[in-house]
Amino acid sequence: MKNNFPKISLLLSIIFFIIFVLYFFFLYQIINDNNTKEQQNLLAWQTEASRRDDIRQLARFVEQMAPERALLETHFAKTSDVVPFLDTIEKSAAKVKALAEIDSVNTLDDGSGLLVGLNATGTFEAIYKFLRLLENSPYELAFLSMNMGKSTANSISDININNPQWEVVFKIKLLSFTP
Repeated sequence: MKNNFPKISLLLSIIFFIIFVLYFFFLYQIINDNNTKEQQNLLAWQTEASRRDDIRQLARFVEQMAPERALLETHFAKTSDVVPFLDTIEKSAAKVKALAEIDSVNTLDDGSGLLVGLNATGTFEAIYKFLRLLENSPYELAFLSMNMGKSTANSISDININNPQWEVVFKIKLLSFTP
């Protein structure tokens, strides 16, 4: 019996060793799985944080671009902005000492533009300056027709020989019109 005791202890030691080694590998596998999940969660968190930073940057950029956007939108006349557009035309005529009257305003059937009939009177210089203002306006305009001539006065006293009055009839198409 003396010889049996070291064999049993050795066998028990080997069994405990195998159990502890298996338990170690089991815990090692759980730790690796948790590390993998943690890395995936960290990557997802970094992606989301990066996306939120991009959204904040985009929001700041849009906020910074608001004045330029407003300036760009002034070059387009919407359906609700037709009256301010027409007022702009009349005010620009007044700036050069001409008198402008809107005859007609029609939208095209396809909605691609706005047709404006316009009569203007004034000196030749005022009419010419008014035409230049229209050409250089922030709106994209196409002049479909223009008929210009000296104004016919009702009486001899209305005729000013030094500054004869001129009349011009414009047919203008507003190309930068958004319905």
